[in-house]
Amino acid sequence: MYKTILNNNFDEFVEKKSKFIGYAFKISSEEEAIKIIGEISKKHRDATHNCSAYIIGEKKLIQKYNDDGEPSGTAGIPMLEVLKKEDLTDVLVIATRYFGGTLLGAGGLVRAYTKTAKIAIDSAIVVDMMPFQKLSIKYDYTKHGSITNYLIKNGYKILDEIYTDKVEVVLHNEVNNEKLKFDLMNETGGNIEIVELLRENLPVLNGKIIYEKN
Repeated sequence: MYKTILNNNFDEFVEKKSKFIGYAFKISSEEEAIKIIGEISKKHRDATHNCSAYIIGEKKLIQKYNDDGEPSGTAGIPMLEVLKKEDLTDVLVIATRYFGGTLLGAGGLVRAYTKTAKIAIDSAIVVDMMPFQKLSIKYDYTKHGSITNYLIKNGYKILDEIYTDKVEVVLHNEVNNEKLKFDLMNETGGNIEIVELLRENLPVLNGKIIYEKN
């Protein structure tokens, strides 16, 4: 399991007449991060700085930052530290600064860029990426009502229903959760076929899988 964000978003604030805009992006590769940094830098080509930091991979093996002209250690590193503190990965944060004429000093810059990264993350939705097994479950029509009620009661989303000589439903079950299989075997007296399909990481918020809207 690891934490990331579900959506891209931004927020902004003013510190001693300097405007800071914080962006948070969900990313899956370094190439994607570099592309987005370029797009934001182009969008804010008149900004004084477009600093960035990102962490990529379930094991967080890729960690990069860029001060973009700010004094070394005052922008990119503090932003990267925010990602680490929040235990996030597959996330890019960008801080755009429009200089307002008042110097902030090294300490002030660290605080400002830390805040910029934090408000960017806070503007997005943070989720847990958890491993799930997609299952195909086949059973007799006589058990359809009771099994459907069980699935709904226990918070399972039926992804597909197929009606042939038997009923087949497709759903996601958390990896290593054997309770579902145990309960369904009991409900059907063992007269059920459960086949494991794709295994994948899915975003979870407040205990529920967040499915993308079509």
